[in-house]
Amino acid sequence: MGEKFDYFKFQTTINPFGIIFNSVSIEKLIRRSIEKKKFAENDIFFHNDLWHCFEVHSELSNSDKDAFLESLNDLISSTNKHLSDSTHIIITLGTSWVYRLRQAQSDSDGVVANCHKVLQKQFTKELLSILQIEESLESIISLVHSVNPNCKFIFTVSPVRHIKDGFVENTLSKAHLIAAIHSVLNRKFSTSLELTTQNNIYFPAYEIMMDELRDYRFYTEDMLHPNQTAVDYIWIQFFENYISESQFGLMNDICSIQKGLKHRPFNPNTESHQKFLHQLELKIKTIQNQHPFIKFC
Repeated sequence: MGEKFDYFKFQTTINPFGIIFNSVSIEKLIRRSIEKKKFAENDIFFHNDLWHCFEVHSELSNSDKDAFLESLNDLISSTNKHLSDSTHIIITLGTSWVYRLRQAQSDSDGVVANCHKVLQKQFTKELLSILQIEESLESIISLVHSVNPNCKFIFTVSPVRHIKDGFVENTLSKAHLIAAIHSVLNRKFSTSLELTTQNNIYFPAYEIMMDELRDYRFYTEDMLHPNQTAVDYIWIQFFENYISESQFGLMNDICSIQKGLKHRPFNPNTESHQKFLHQLELKIKTIQNQHPFIKFC
């Protein structure tokens, strides 16, 4: 879905710290970013020839310690700006199951975002309660509103099933997430500015996948992840209901340009193809003159 926003040239930042599945880890990173609390050497560790951080995804891991810390702290700065400037923040929760370091200094430090293939005996596995998830979500809203009071939240639950936890355990996990989100959205949520969650919403990606796209032809080969047909269908449900109709024309123009940029002719030297490229360039210039922030590769 993030790729869809990027394709249509929305001003977005997608998973700056990598994919994070649980609400506690998301809250921890948002708190770091809002408070500009930089990562230090005691926040990282060396394992399997790479430096890792339990708070971020393994795709950020690095063989160079200094470069790793620098990249993490650059993300703190950029994420702080994005959180302060964003009009909407979409938070997708994947699971209520978390892993906690056995030797953590405190409960808040214990929950990890990624185990980085560290031996399982160093962790305990637990299911976050509905109340724990609620508290994380409320904290996230409060933290962001402290620097960006007009920001709106869209919460959703990933339709990807975590069957490694077990079929029953996955259902329980998703139920905790859904119950917690609706509990937070349906109650008044006060901050120093006396804001409420009335402008925040729930997008039913999980329900669409489970109920409307229940056939396995909408899944990839692993029978767990939505395939492209399903992603496209969920995206249509999203933009038709949550994106202003005034933007549909611009989205169609951008889609036309994107398809043109991907076009590969049999013979690029023909007069007709050169005319096609010229028309495409004119379309791009027209869009960029009206919307300077839009850039095409």
